[in-house]
Amino acid sequence: MCAHNPPCPTAEAASRPVTHRPEQGWSLLCNGVLLFDTGELLSDGRVVAPHRSIDSARAAA
Repeated sequence: MCAHNPPCPTAEAASRPVTHRPEQGWSLLCNGVLLFDTGELLSDGRVVAPHRSIDSARAAA
């Protein structure tokens, strides 16, 4: 999936979006990471908590 040369070795490596769905609140990165507006799901199944709270995001909108 990754077009970097050499390919991204881990989910933490720099990557770029291959699919972006802002209306649904997610992006698929070239290293297999699903990036959500409310956190991340790494390609190995680990979850990264949101960097901001959902309530503060609603207040900013």
